[in-house]
Amino acid sequence: MTHSEILHEITLLSEKDCFYIAERTKPEFNYPMHKHPECEINYVENAQGARRTIGDSVEVIDNYDLVLITGSDLEHVWDTYECKSGNIREITIHFSPDLFFQNFIDKLQFKSIKTMLGQAQKGIAFPLDTILRIRPLLNSLSHEKQGFYAVVTFLSLLYELSLSQEMETLSTSAFARIQLPSESRRIQKIQDYLGQHYMEDVRLSTLADMVGMSAVSFSRFFSVRTGKSVTDYLLDIRIGSVIRLLVDSTQSISEICYCCGFNNLSNFNRIFRKRKGCTPKEFRESYNKTKIIV
Repeated sequence: MTHSEILHEITLLSEKDCFYIAERTKPEFNYPMHKHPECEINYVENAQGARRTIGDSVEVIDNYDLVLITGSDLEHVWDTYECKSGNIREITIHFSPDLFFQNFIDKLQFKSIKTMLGQAQKGIAFPLDTILRIRPLLNSLSHEKQGFYAVVTFLSLLYELSLSQEMETLSTSAFARIQLPSESRRIQKIQDYLGQHYMEDVRLSTLADMVGMSAVSFSRFFSVRTGKSVTDYLLDIRIGSVIRLLVDSTQSISEICYCCGFNNLSNFNRIFRKRKGCTPKEFRESYNKTKIIV
């Protein structure tokens, strides 16, 4: 199967609505892998053991799960997997990426929301304390009859989510084909270079020379600014690119290994298993099971 065979969902959001919300109780997840241009908040309750796939992130969830997705090409799906509940509650909210016109979202009061919506191009999962804190807003929103007050509640929901201190970015930038701009021009320069040359032999000294720093100083500077070492950042790009080829192409695993910057197949398999908890072959087979032909 190819990337084009992922279902392009047509949501029920109309041009005259700020958002569309649906609440349902069901025994299992049966919707296939899909993507859509609308932004999505998806809340799942009583689904321990279900599996959530957002881009190249695959995780088994607990009783509560809350995700925000703003990437129009970021495929996602929840599947029943090992969930035995039989009584899953799900609330899904779709809203247009154009909901906030340019000058409005740039106002100081919306800074945290704007930052969150940018990060959510790769998908964001929220921690349990945030989920429990915003549950009353979700419940209120799903039953609000007055459109204006529903919008006010929705904006409050987004703001409260944006204050979460431990939100987790899900998909890698390479897989989602998203690179959020850095506030540092030097870091941006390095990120752009790594995005174009990750398949090559990248040396720390070369990167340090590009920004006029010693290797030691640059390594420390990069880690402080990005929260990752250069090695881990580069591996994220390479693994994300590997997974994109695993799900989009029919290339062999060895071909993918070498064209994404790894020069040793056994070392590649070891790194992949450590990062994803399975082999590249197992990941490809599992991912393809969630697709349908359209």
